[in-house]
Amino acid sequence: MTTPHPEPFFTPDPHVAARSRIADFAGWAAQHKGADGVTDPTDYQALHRWSVTDLEGFWAAVWEYFDIDAASPYERVLDEETMPGARWFPGATLNYAHHALRNLQPDAPAITALDETGAGYEITGRKLRSRVASVAATLRDLGVGQGDRVVGYLPNTPHAVIAFLATVSLGAVWSVCGQDYAPKAAADRFAQLEPTVLITADGYLFNGTTHDRRAASRELATALPTLKATVLVEYVGLAWPEGGHPGLTVPWEDAATRTEDLSFAPVSFDHPLWVVFSSGTTGVPKGIVHGHGGVLLEHLKMLGLHTDLGTGDRLLWYTTTHWMMWNLVVSTLLTGATTCTYDGSPAPQVRPDVLWELAARHKVTVFGTSPQYLLAMAKLGIQPSVHDLAAIRVIGCTGSALPASAYPWVRDHVGAGVQLASTSGGTDVVSGFAGSAATTPVWAGELSAPGLGVALAAYDGTGTPVLDQVGELVVTRPMPSMPLYFWNDADGSRYRDAYFGAYPGVWRHGDWITLTSHGSVIVHGRSDATLNRNGVRLGSADIHDVVERLPEITEALVIGAEEPDGGYWMPLFVVLADGVGLDDSLRDRIREAIRAGASPRHVPDEIIAVPALPHTKTGKKLEVPVKRLLQGAAAAQVLNPAAVDNPQLIAYFARLGAERNKRSTHHT
Repeated sequence: MTTPHPEPFFTPDPHVAARSRIADFAGWAAQHKGADGVTDPTDYQALHRWSVTDLEGFWAAVWEYFDIDAASPYERVLDEETMPGARWFPGATLNYAHHALRNLQPDAPAITALDETGAGYEITGRKLRSRVASVAATLRDLGVGQGDRVVGYLPNTPHAVIAFLATVSLGAVWSVCGQDYAPKAAADRFAQLEPTVLITADGYLFNGTTHDRRAASRELATALPTLKATVLVEYVGLAWPEGGHPGLTVPWEDAATRTEDLSFAPVSFDHPLWVVFSSGTTGVPKGIVHGHGGVLLEHLKMLGLHTDLGTGDRLLWYTTTHWMMWNLVVSTLLTGATTCTYDGSPAPQVRPDVLWELAARHKVTVFGTSPQYLLAMAKLGIQPSVHDLAAIRVIGCTGSALPASAYPWVRDHVGAGVQLASTSGGTDVVSGFAGSAATTPVWAGELSAPGLGVALAAYDGTGTPVLDQVGELVVTRPMPSMPLYFWNDADGSRYRDAYFGAYPGVWRHGDWITLTSHGSVIVHGRSDATLNRNGVRLGSADIHDVVERLPEITEALVIGAEEPDGGYWMPLFVVLADGVGLDDSLRDRIREAIRAGASPRHVPDEIIAVPALPHTKTGKKLEVPVKRLLQGAAAAQVLNPAAVDNPQLIAYFARLGAERNKRSTHHT
């Protein structure tokens, strides 16, 4: 277990904390909503206690503080608290798109479009509203109505944001994935939805290459027999051939440049907003449905309170359209801040520091990324501070646990006054379970606190809450952005099994965490990939943290595999830096680093160099599938190749497993 750090690595400036929106909210809630125990607006722990003990009072305060504009009022905040089945704000009708567009300054940038070449352009609030109105009218003419599905096969550009807002303004349902997905992988998702319209681009940029996706778009459209039309975006400058798509086609320029009035269909609080998909590594991806109102309130809380975004701020968070962070980043607009889209590699070979360059040029105030990116920047010797990053006040980081070693690097190379906000959440709730705020201290290697309104607990093996011990991440009371349901799950059985099978009425997320006595949260990795050596549970992230600090190691993955003879094999796979070989000396240094930085129990049985590690399309290491491959499971039973960033690695690890099992059988 990682030892909690008693002294914070970073403590917010008291004047900055007092001026933050979360402090203003706390003071307002104490005055207007009788927030019990909230006497100091900068006391985050008191605010959090109130937020989870008085769910109705807290979420009513979020509703009023952010001035939710409902076409009809709600009857009560929470009609039924049972999970699953909690029903929020019954009676209320509203529209997410209305709230995303209502706070934008007409002549200020609403979206700044960027790419890896360093180029960019801005779309003002007035122009964004105009384009959303035009695309919405086009979709309406194409037969799209409330409840119909519109899908996007698009890179992270303003086209995706505009198409999404236009879709949901009609009360239709949106879903999107990036164009690095093969057509079959995209169809595995979209065909379930029986969409009415597909919006697709001619291609995207990545690491200096323009990827032509016209043929892939045609293949995808052919695999979606319910389409009435396809809207064709000419983004990278490739001409669409005549007659290439089945059915009606509409050029994006025609769809987006009409002069139309902007209107919004009032829908119920729990009307479907979008469908996001699980990674699909072990089968057909699950469609997870969220509602207009739940996302609206959760994202206002997450971005407006935790991230302190408002008019005049700019957020640049590297993401792709098929990662839930895209959904969160679009919601920047709810706060009146500018959102930046970015198409390309986060660190293209010819200019690996391009994101820092763009952050400086556009005076980004919140910069978001992944642990892998920050670690890669350190190993590449990138010096972000050569750019003027004075506007950045928060570095957001999510996707996996951020190791403690990254914190000093950010302080020394970005700025001592920058708050490093590590966050953990999931596609399941399109938000975070734990993170930071302007009023929370930061401990290196830890998340500052559970999120407001998140009744977070760590359960031991008996289902008892524990403190300062590793346990299962659970949420004991409902959140508004928990899924409405899974797509094509009529009786709700798949939804219940996914989250409530272990502890009835309690959400089990599948992560190992420690809730510390000083209020922070430590994420140890996926609980279904837990290392269990001699009855002691170990978190894989604790090992990865130590090993990936070594300059010779690019990436690491540790697996604990139970063997048929009752044995336990715990190998560590390492990807070596260029020019490095794995010899006995390096193995000894890796073992010693783990022994000193984690514990002797964490030292692996073997250290094996591999060419690369497999990830989901959103960059998460495939711990459980690799474990099953090493245990001898057939690749077809373990992984869907379309969901993996490098499918060739599936065969590689399957061979390792077969060879291991063959040796074990022969030895027996």
